[in-house]
Amino acid sequence: MSAFETPWATVNLGIELHHGESFAARSTEDAVSGEVLAAGGFVALSAESVLTGELSISALVQPGLRRNPRRAHLLVSTVLGKHLPTDPRIVIGAGNRLADLVREVLGDREAVVLGFAETATGLGHCVAARIDAGCYLHSTRRHESRATTLTGFEEGHSHATSHLLQPAPAAIFANDLPLVLVDDEISTGDTAIDAVRALHAFAPRSHYVLASLVDMRTPADRIRFEAAAAELGARIDTVCLASGRTELPSGLIDTVTALPDPQLNPTASQPGSYGRIELTWPADVPEGGRHGVLRSDIAAFDIAVKSVADEVNTRLDAEFAGRPVIVIGHEELMYLPLRLAADLADAGTPTRFQTTTRSPAYVLDEPGYPLRRGFRFTAPEPDPTAHRYVYNAQWPDADPVLLVVIDPPADTPELVAPGGLVDVLTASGADVLIAVLPGADPRVLHADRTAAPAAVTAALSAPRNDAAGRTESAGPQTDSADRDGNAEHGGGAGSVADSNEPGDRPLPVALRGPEFGSYAPEDVSWLLKDLSDADLEADVTERERRIQAGVAHYAESLPVEFQPDAEYRELFDRVLADSAERLALAVATVAELVVAERGENVVLVSLARAGTPVGVLMRRWLVSGIGREALTVPHYAVSIVRDRGIDAVALDYLARHHDPSSIVFVDGWTGKGAITHELTAALDDYHAAGGARFNDELVVLADPANCVRTYGTRDDFLIASACLNSTVSGLVSRTVLNDTLIGPGEFHGAKFYRDLIDADVSNQLIDTVTAAFDAISDQVPAAVAAIRDSDRTPDWSGWASVEKVRAEYGISTVNYVKPGVGETTRVLLRRVPWRVLVREADAPEHAHIRLLAAARNVPVEVVPDLAYSCMGLIKELSR
Repeated sequence: MSAFETPWATVNLGIELHHGESFAARSTEDAVSGEVLAAGGFVALSAESVLTGELSISALVQPGLRRNPRRAHLLVSTVLGKHLPTDPRIVIGAGNRLADLVREVLGDREAVVLGFAETATGLGHCVAARIDAGCYLHSTRRHESRATTLTGFEEGHSHATSHLLQPAPAAIFANDLPLVLVDDEISTGDTAIDAVRALHAFAPRSHYVLASLVDMRTPADRIRFEAAAAELGARIDTVCLASGRTELPSGLIDTVTALPDPQLNPTASQPGSYGRIELTWPADVPEGGRHGVLRSDIAAFDIAVKSVADEVNTRLDAEFAGRPVIVIGHEELMYLPLRLAADLADAGTPTRFQTTTRSPAYVLDEPGYPLRRGFRFTAPEPDPTAHRYVYNAQWPDADPVLLVVIDPPADTPELVAPGGLVDVLTASGADVLIAVLPGADPRVLHADRTAAPAAVTAALSAPRNDAAGRTESAGPQTDSADRDGNAEHGGGAGSVADSNEPGDRPLPVALRGPEFGSYAPEDVSWLLKDLSDADLEADVTERERRIQAGVAHYAESLPVEFQPDAEYRELFDRVLADSAERLALAVATVAELVVAERGENVVLVSLARAGTPVGVLMRRWLVSGIGREALTVPHYAVSIVRDRGIDAVALDYLARHHDPSSIVFVDGWTGKGAITHELTAALDDYHAAGGARFNDELVVLADPANCVRTYGTRDDFLIASACLNSTVSGLVSRTVLNDTLIGPGEFHGAKFYRDLIDADVSNQLIDTVTAAFDAISDQVPAAVAAIRDSDRTPDWSGWASVEKVRAEYGISTVNYVKPGVGETTRVLLRRVPWRVLVREADAPEHAHIRLLAAARNVPVEVVPDLAYSCMGLIKELSR
């Protein structure tokens, strides 16, 4: 395809890319000059044309396709090195040219540069290197157990929306210097302004610069963008290599959906070879911007890259002498592989560069279409919900070696297993060499920079070298680096993150598995303090006596964890197998109700711990893509305590990281409705005290109490997660609020029972119910419609029935009456039970309750007119 050939998607589908004004110093209305490099049927610019700024929209991006119900087109960059194998000097040249435009806006002022994961991590690093920024950081999708997540934000239109920021230490990012945000494209500007809004809420700044390769906003988009910027009260400049607009034909989404399924993972008659090389890298030198790169790191980085290039060159010369190389980075790991590719090219090896990606795109082997080949493979990093992709990975009329650069989290059995990256690439006939890069340890980076905070300050205030090597003044400085450097409290789980600005209260960081809890890190983030080392368990009877005497609150201590015998465990397995589809249908129903009434951009916040398995399952349904487009749904677990309210620090965290209107509170079931009342009162109190306004509507799997509007069922049936304690809830205890352990500004606490891992069935429950989603998917629309069409007005009939039982049995308070299967189970597992009431003597819903009652010598009475399937009555020890 020549530089002037009309793209396939334009000829056949009517997608047109129109060039507009350029933000470069010179006009780009002329056609691209210089050498045009053909690579698999798409256009790649020459280094000369990039460096001189003679760029146009049609040369910077080509129209591609994707099967997405919201957006069927894809702008494929010819200078980014993501989808297309590209001369690494062109990629660096594009970044340099963009950086020069940024410098024109900044003048002599210092700035922090932030690249967006995953696409712009390398581009952002190029920009930061060119302007000699004091600090470069990129957002990440990876939950790095060795790092502290300072904050995050959501990107609503991305394939994977959650962005985490993990600077080490926080001071390198949490300051009020101008922030340069780098992305590959601006489509409407909505995503960019949402990111700025979230970051501004966390760490306000007076100046932002948004830098992109192309800017495709319409005049209406620009008006909305400017209005949002004015609302923030901050200056936001935008620069790009070229601007334009995208013209889409009507019905494009349906047209693309109707296209034949793409042919992925091509195979050859003879598979290629596979080898690996272990690279060396200093532990104290950042290999990329995930945890921040300081100006003081650059010299050591350059030396380390040269050393790595020498190692690779030696291996290539020994095994593949004279053959071209395509260097393939792994998702966010872009800049170091790019620099490696550039060194190989400078040394005389024909080299191209690209990376793998999370984003699915439509592959079509037609001249003039940019995505000629595609490979789908199992994610090497643990992620059960998604595949990964790499496109093209070929060189016309040549037989390249594919040099794939990864870091340790991707060096897993899945990498080389059937369906993994190595398997699908070698099956195409390619020779693959995996280069494993150790990478820096964020704990080392954090410790070094915290031990010498002056180095951090110097990196953000020292004289800066411009692109020509001249020393410039960094401009006016603030005291934010010193202030935030002293505020950092360390990088372990549960440590406190830096404050936004003077006077703001620091917020703790979220906990995630496997460091806390046995759920996968993507399934839930726990807004809790880790109290695993605290001695909190007390004798059940003595604990109950103190609670009833009013000298202790139930949330100040923990009961000893009940461990079932073999008969009870066998009953759990049987209950789970028998109820999996019923649970799956209730989960899918309530999840779809939430999306139908609250929109797709929801954040699930489960009430720990009974709500947590339900929240995990609701998230699993929404990300599964069964019966609907797969969504990316953050999920947190927070503490709520009867008579003490919800964790206000957790609410602060949620308000700082998300739009409060997107928060959906989730619980497992309703008993008499006490927590429903507690949630409403606590959120009202939080708002009255100056906090954000959250929606107080509680969403539950089962609502036998008739006290909420959004539920999966109102049947009082056995939810398998109610049968056990922590071993079915991620090995996390019920939450603790104890003034001797929880200080001001800290989350409520909980314990992680690591010693019970051999008995843990938490993921067995989640995986069993998830596996039933396909079987019930066709029932979901009718179930949702039935609930939406019914009268869902809460009548609180459950509470009335509890009052009736309280009076009939002479019980002093309704707090000792626990209605429903779930609450009755809790009484038998962690309180001192008096008796159990059941509606039917042999109902299967409470077979486990009869076992527990027999084990504890608790009488079971049959009460035929009972409003619930069963009730548990707590013994009043004062009697």
